[in-house]
Amino acid sequence: MNRTTLSLIAGATALAAVTGFASLNAPAATGDSTARAAVQRPVERSRLLCPQPSTSDIADTAYTSFTPVTQGTSDGGKAELQPATEESADSPSGGKTGKKAPKPVVQPKAPGKPATGDSSGADGPALVGTAEGAFAPGWTVQETTEVAAGTGRGLLGTNCTAPDTEFWFPGASTADSRTDYVHLTNPDDSAAVVDVELYGKDGTLKSTVGDGITVQPHASEPLLLSTLTNAPQTDLTVHVTVRSGRVGAAVQALDDRTGGDWLGASTDPAGSLVLPGIPKDATAVRLVAFAPGDQDADLKVRLASPSGLITPAGNETLHVKSGMTTAIDLGDVTRGEAGSLVLTPTGSTPVPVVAALRVVRGKGDKQESAFIPATAPVAARATVADNSSRGTTLALSAPGRTARVKVTASAGSEGGTPATKTYTIKGGTTQDVDAPVPGGLKGTYALTVESVSGGPVYASRTLASTQEGVPGFTIQTLPDDRGTVAVPDAEQDLSVLLKS
Repeated sequence: MNRTTLSLIAGATALAAVTGFASLNAPAATGDSTARAAVQRPVERSRLLCPQPSTSDIADTAYTSFTPVTQGTSDGGKAELQPATEESADSPSGGKTGKKAPKPVVQPKAPGKPATGDSSGADGPALVGTAEGAFAPGWTVQETTEVAAGTGRGLLGTNCTAPDTEFWFPGASTADSRTDYVHLTNPDDSAAVVDVELYGKDGTLKSTVGDGITVQPHASEPLLLSTLTNAPQTDLTVHVTVRSGRVGAAVQALDDRTGGDWLGASTDPAGSLVLPGIPKDATAVRLVAFAPGDQDADLKVRLASPSGLITPAGNETLHVKSGMTTAIDLGDVTRGEAGSLVLTPTGSTPVPVVAALRVVRGKGDKQESAFIPATAPVAARATVADNSSRGTTLALSAPGRTARVKVTASAGSEGGTPATKTYTIKGGTTQDVDAPVPGGLKGTYALTVESVSGGPVYASRTLASTQEGVPGFTIQTLPDDRGTVAVPDAEQDLSVLLKS
């Protein structure tokens, strides 16, 4: 085989790696030169990163892994979550270093059934997860932590995230009552270099500490936000950008009075945003928004309620100055009904923004808080794990046209049979639906939401549990799982291998 042939094969291999790990089996030559549209194929490899769950000695953390069954996947494969360590089990040259690989915290046996693991105390590490083959499309992992007392006590939950190069977190804080960390986890074999920028009500907060942070290979770095700036700020937007490599990022927000939770990244900056699933018994809701460009944004603020879109009295619009974090209190905006916040431009020219909600339930010394970042729609399919027969609320919102969705409850982690229901969500509304529960449920289960017809649907799931009279809860949004990737339909043409 000559060098030209080898170079072409190497190029094709590199292309396959870049195009989302989809199946790239060459089709048989037909002689038909007609161009064909790309087809959706299941992804063949996924990575997820879970942050260190807690620094509390009395923390109890549960991990739940789930992959929905996907048609067209390759046979076999596996998924596992392992502790992040500063050294890979393999040396850069490909040989073993002699270091024993850590035991997986979670190792699923088959798609369609949740797998669980746990840790306790302050020693629970960040986790790096990899799924291949039939386990990869739509793979999701939930990290849920219970902390009975102390700063940030309550129920904390997060969907483990895919590595990326940019994240926006409106809703963070360095106020005296808050202890907020941004967790950076590097899944790769080389160091990542990261910048962390903070934006307050008056713009950028000057800091050199957040520039050029090195995150070692297979390691996690929690950064206390108050060490990055000298000025306490009630409302902050955290911007994480990666100069080299990639990381997973999440903000852990801990409050002395109202408990704590994980703040997930807002969806990419956009002119219109949806923040779904405000609990109907919320006693306080605070909206935090940021415009990253060079233009101010003027937004309509509306609530998609069970009966339609309504405008909160006194908060009809929101002006967001360029480069500055803006926040408004919406109070008990849902007034006992399910709701989702819908932000749209007031004019004809949309200005991209990011946003999140801080939600409080309870009163007095029995308050608990959680966050709802702006999220992408379900699109084809989305999944959330670690549900139980009690304390799970699924909120579905169709801010535009009426939509029809199918919701499937998986088998239980310890037993039970799947169940499915279909719902119609009227345009402009949000519904807390009576989600299906597996028959004969034992353990926990996953909920998978699939779009059937109509307009876009946005979704979130609330987990709730009461500890010593305090209403602990956590909210996770359900963006599309990106379980498939578009692959061009190509033909073999061996003539490209011939020298001219």
